[in-house]
Formats: sequence, structure tokens, C-alpha cells
Amino acid sequence: MKMRRILYIEDDLEIGSWVQEDLEQRGYNVQWLKTGEGAEKAVINSDLVILDVMLPGLDGFTVGQRLKKEAPYVPILMLSARTAVDDKLHGLQFADDYVTKPFHPDELAARIEVLLRRSGLSVSNEIRLGHICVNLSENTIVDQRNGEEIILTGKQYQIFMHFIKHPNQILTKEQIYESVWGEQYMEGDKTLMVHIRYLREKIEKNPGSPEIIETIRGIGYRVKQ
Repeated sequence: MKMRRILYIEDDLEIGSWVQEDLEQRGYNVQWLKTGEGAEKAVINSDLVILDVMLPGLDGFTVGQRLKKEAPYVPILMLSARTAVDDKLHGLQFADDYVTKPFHPDELAARIEVLLRRSGLSVSNEIRLGHICVNLSENTIVDQRNGEEIILTGKQYQIFMHFIKHPNQILTKEQIYESVWGEQYMEGDKTLMVHIRYLREKIEKNPGSPEIIETIRGIGYRVKQ
């Protein structure tokens, strides 16, 4: 089963420790940051953000707004001891949900699953793209024409899953490369282009005229769902 990746930003060590431990026991991959520093880079490779309001340096509202601008497709769940309606309304201007402290771990887990399901990333979700079927819970890609599984290399799979996470969005070469390889993209580097060519040879009916991974000339690529 593919693990969902959660970016968790919380400066309280006690709360942070038990939330991380609880979520990891539930099968999530949790990256825990104590401040908002580095969050804008980390969010690109995340499926969901849990964000505390009271942070050292930039507060959670400011961090959340920046994350939403950087990755509008990634749902944000705000955590706060603040119960005032104004604070909730402020948070919900950019966040997808708002949970007040103290909270029960079962409630947090349930809200996470709702947000992932809403964004098309529930672990039980199945996605059809033309003649292929992607089963996220089983990590399989099947050609519906013959029922055979399509086997991808590690990098091909990471690239394809990055497209699946961001349906109908035009992704630049820089965004894809930096998310998959974790390194800065160098202009003129053909690595990504080569991997996408081989990926198309496996999943497209006609790699020379792709219907699944669309090239947006001068910008990057897009997968329509």
C-alpha cells in the first residue's frame, strides 16, 4: 500500500511527538517541522499539511497562505488552541479544515482521510486514464485492453504518481524534477525528458501521439483526468 505523505508543522514537542507517532502507526509517512522554515519546499512532495497556528517566527496563518500559493492542490488542516470564530474564519480563508486543541487522535485521523478522499488521494481510490487503470491501494497500473499489469521503473512510477497527484494541472519540468529527484533542476538537463519518453512507451497507445501525458509546449506536461 502506498503511504500518504503528511507535512506536519508543530513547535510543541509533546503534542508533535504523539501526533507523529499516532499517524505513523496508522500508516502515514510524516515529515515533522518545528517551524515554517523549509515548508514551502517540502509541501511540493506532500499529500496533506497539518499546520499549527502558534509557531515561532512566522505564524501559521502566514505559513499556510504561502503553502497554499506554492501548492494549491495540497489540502491544509489547521490546528489551534484558539477557538474564536474570527480565528477560524481567518484560517478557513486558505485552509481546508480547522481543528481546535485539544482533539482526539481518531478525530484527526478521520478528518485527514476525508481531506485525502476529497482531493482524490484516498488509499482506496482507483483512477482511470483512458485505457489504463491506476489502483492507488495496490500500487498497480493495468492496461484495460488486455488486463496486463504495466511495470514501471522506480523513477517512472514516481513521475507518474506526481502527475496523478496533480490532475489537470500544467506542471513545469522544474516542478517535476525537483519533486522526484529532490535536486534543483538545471536548464537543459534532458534526464526528465528521457524518463517521460520511456514512460510514454509503456502507458500510451501511441507514444508518438500521447493521449495521457500531454506536452504543453514551452512549459511542461499535464495529465487530464
